[in-house]
Amino acid sequence: MGNIRPHLIRYWLHSSEKADNPEIFSQKVNQICETYHNAPKAQENGTHTISVDEMTGIQALERKYPDKPTAPGKIARIEFEYIRHGTTTLIAFLDVSNGQICSPYLNQTRTELDFVTAVKALIDTEPEDEWIFVCDGLNTHKSESMVRMVAQMCKLNLNLGEKGKSGVLKNLQSRECFLRDPTHKIRFQYTPKHCSWLNQIEIWFSILVKRLLKRMSYRSVDELNASIIRFIYQYNETAKAFKWTYKGVPLTA
Repeated sequence: MGNIRPHLIRYWLHSSEKADNPEIFSQKVNQICETYHNAPKAQENGTHTISVDEMTGIQALERKYPDKPTAPGKIARIEFEYIRHGTTTLIAFLDVSNGQICSPYLNQTRTELDFVTAVKALIDTEPEDEWIFVCDGLNTHKSESMVRMVAQMCKLNLNLGEKGKSGVLKNLQSRECFLRDPTHKIRFQYTPKHCSWLNQIEIWFSILVKRLLKRMSYRSVDELNASIIRFIYQYNETAKAFKWTYKGVPLTA
């Protein structure tokens, strides 16, 4: 009984890609780690390294009763009962080279169109530069709309085929292959399944929750959105790149 520690937990469900094809899994992990480590130098050469993901279902919660501020010998106290005022979704882009959040996109949905619109708006800030996006393998990150947008912005004169039938657009795998193409000036790198910890934006999302969302009270979604934008503006004033120490999966002989 002395070895039982009920206060501790550990995640156990590992990436199916790691079990099914460890070589491909290692290649994906190592490529992302290498991209992170090379981000500062890439930025000097005109290539932006961006970690991106959606934070969905952010609730505008109004505390039913006012907070009681901190006082000598007392910690701040907040009411646990709340009133719901709707939700918002944040698509956030972390510049890996400097740690700043770029072109945040707030909306009530997180559709294929939302993601393409947000990515395009960021690219339009420096349309002639190269862009590397690190994200998870959600189907909206490998959509027909994204393929068409990348092909257009990279000025690729290609027959993309037909979704579900032929060519680049045939299926998720063919679209992912196109979007990962290292010869494109706009390209994506996808984390393996169950490896969201590889995506640096997840670190920033935890900062957003702890420093802002966990503590605040909002009477509307508009008030919530404005608060998030203010937080990002203030955060960027002192932002620094995350120190990424993980170097990837060791290669075996």
